[in-house]
Amino acid sequence: MRSTALILPLLLAAAPVLAQPAPSPAPAAPPAAQPPVSQPQASQGQAAANPVVARIDQEELRLSDVQAAIAELPPELRGAPGPMLFPLVLDQLIAQKALVAAARSQGLDRDEAVRSAIRRAEEEQLQQALLRREIAPALTEEALRARYQKEIAGKPGEEEVHARHILTATEAEARAALAELRKPGADFAAVAKQRSTGPGTQQGGDLGFFKKSDMVPEFADAAFGLKAGEVSREPVKSPFGWHVIKVEARRMAPAPSFEDSAESLRQAAFEEAVNDAVERVQAKARIERFNMDGSPRTEAPAPSLLDGAAPPAAQPRR
Repeated sequence: MRSTALILPLLLAAAPVLAQPAPSPAPAAPPAAQPPVSQPQASQGQAAANPVVARIDQEELRLSDVQAAIAELPPELRGAPGPMLFPLVLDQLIAQKALVAAARSQGLDRDEAVRSAIRRAEEEQLQQALLRREIAPALTEEALRARYQKEIAGKPGEEEVHARHILTATEAEARAALAELRKPGADFAAVAKQRSTGPGTQQGGDLGFFKKSDMVPEFADAAFGLKAGEVSREPVKSPFGWHVIKVEARRMAPAPSFEDSAESLRQAAFEEAVNDAVERVQAKARIERFNMDGSPRTEAPAPSLLDGAAPPAAQPRR
């Protein structure tokens, strides 16, 4: 007997093989013309299109159940040949149905802890379904492009600098590099190749262009504080060691394209739409809050411009 507990792990392990696209079936011959059928005959036709593929204690599994389970598999498995995938998924569904039937026969469906967990799962699915419906308009390509035009397109890009650096383990080594750079005719790239231990050493310490947010704050503040052609006057300490920095050039980067911004736009739109949906739904609900002991909670009064104001001093009678 096949071990159903191993079916899904085996599916995942077999992903590279199963992911090969299934051969296209030969086109079926058109059906012969049939005389008009009554409603019972139509129902029989529907059943034939969605046949029973297994029966567990009188509960039926239909082809559509297997197809729905396959649709939930990872993409690399969904394209597997049907004759290979179908029996594995069917066995998994049979095992699940048998377990559910056994649990019900033992009264577990009436266990309060189980019922509570089922209620929580149902509520979670309802929440997710509502939120998906509410936020869908904000995540269309048209909506994301409109957001791009409003927030990014046509605006100046972020400033970038092109810098080199010499990274050393100690401040003394960094100061020695600085002293060498101050000699007439010193070449920063040559000194970096000789003394630096950091990224880009073989390229003369070249880090290329970068934005301020790309670097740790200590390094970024020092680099963006230099003009093109300047070398830092003092070694700069960062979590990586001691740096001597030279800025080669500064520029304003072009605004990112829609394609480059799409993921961040989608994430921002998603978070905004979820928050708006939750606030909108809560605003329509009648909500009462209570203390931990169940007693009514006394809401603090709204702040006033007069809070903390002293009354005017009494005026003497004339």
